[in-house]
Amino acid sequence: MEITKKDIDSLNTVLTVAIKEEDYSEKVQKVLNDYRKTANIPGFRKGHVPMGMVKKQYGKAVLIEEVNKLLQDSLHNYLTEEKFDVLGNPLPKNTTEIDWNNSDFTFDFELGLSPKFEVDVKGKKAITHYTIVADKKMIDDQVKSIRNQYGKLISKTEIEKGDEITGTFTNEEKGIDKNTSFSLDVIKGKTQIKSLMGAKVGDTVTLKTKDLFADDHQNQTYLDVSHDDAHGLEIEVNFEIKEVNKREMAELNQDFFDKIFGKDTVKTEEELKAKIKEDAERQFVQQSDQKLMDEVVESLIANTKFDLPGEFLAKWIQVSGENPMSEDEAKAEYERSEKGLRYQLIEGKIRKDHNIQVSFDELKDYSKNMIKAQMAQYGQMDPSDEELDSIAARIMQNQEEVKKLSEQLNSQKLLTFFKENTKLKTKEITYDKFIKEAYSK
Repeated sequence: MEITKKDIDSLNTVLTVAIKEEDYSEKVQKVLNDYRKTANIPGFRKGHVPMGMVKKQYGKAVLIEEVNKLLQDSLHNYLTEEKFDVLGNPLPKNTTEIDWNNSDFTFDFELGLSPKFEVDVKGKKAITHYTIVADKKMIDDQVKSIRNQYGKLISKTEIEKGDEITGTFTNEEKGIDKNTSFSLDVIKGKTQIKSLMGAKVGDTVTLKTKDLFADDHQNQTYLDVSHDDAHGLEIEVNFEIKEVNKREMAELNQDFFDKIFGKDTVKTEEELKAKIKEDAERQFVQQSDQKLMDEVVESLIANTKFDLPGEFLAKWIQVSGENPMSEDEAKAEYERSEKGLRYQLIEGKIRKDHNIQVSFDELKDYSKNMIKAQMAQYGQMDPSDEELDSIAARIMQNQEEVKKLSEQLNSQKLLTFFKENTKLKTKEITYDKFIKEAYSK
């Protein structure tokens, strides 16, 4: 057997595999001998069927199977030994031209090769890394929200500003019959608010749905209409008022603090606000880091130039899925996935060049830290090393869990690498301004 390579260009090559009769004849004969021993053909005792009859009945199928096995094994070994960096899998060129009545066979395979390139991790233009802070308004709003959440409801008969209302929206034409509760604050339209103000339990108020809520999507929540109907809904609905409640905010006392954060963790309003600020800004770090990661990825894709074997990859996509695609469908799919493929190659290059890998010990320590954090949420603040090791050992036996943890730790290590090696500029910003600035593009 002989494998030869013909380069088309730096990204495309053709492998030719020449298989001669002596490469497969022994294996084919062995399989046919085994078939002869077990074949059950009328008129012949088991094990005494003439070999000619066995060859006639099974010979071609066995030949094709054994040649294909040999072909796949030899291709795999060749690519491994020659250290080919391929994209996708080899694509056969001449499957319809094989004449299985011959004794020698030649197979051609197209290969798409990974491009050679360098990555400038630092980059020329600084990327913004946001430090998101909780401002006074956010903290005060959160205090108010928590006090409302833990406050008590006082039943009323008449609607006033700030009240919570329970009732039923109906509209026969649209099939609306929805029991719901909402704060008067969610109503946007001034006319609708005026209609509700002063209404009493038992009253039925007619409301127009245009601009009833601040966002049309709320029509889905409160009116139970479809997503399509929710947008631009302009009908009249009847609203029967069943309950009116005023929510009295919880007092800022030790009982309230203990309910929120545990006994004696917080003792004053100042400590409450400091804790809210700390917790909020800890959560903001994840959003800031995700935005940084998105920006770094976009920058790397834009500034790392290399060609891809696009025509080959479109062909490979066309035949590699569960359902074969048309040529146009495959080209469109390649165009959609090209950006992601480019980043996969860039990330792989960065990991290789800078040895960003996850060891078993690192993964085990990472899992133990996660376990410890989860146990702390349930009041187990100081688990023993033996207990952590035992739980971690069980997790490490679960392949799905190991895969998930590996991906998380890999992402964490890559993010740390980017923070240390990419040109960054830090910007302190409030959460509201962060959302507008970071996602309004």
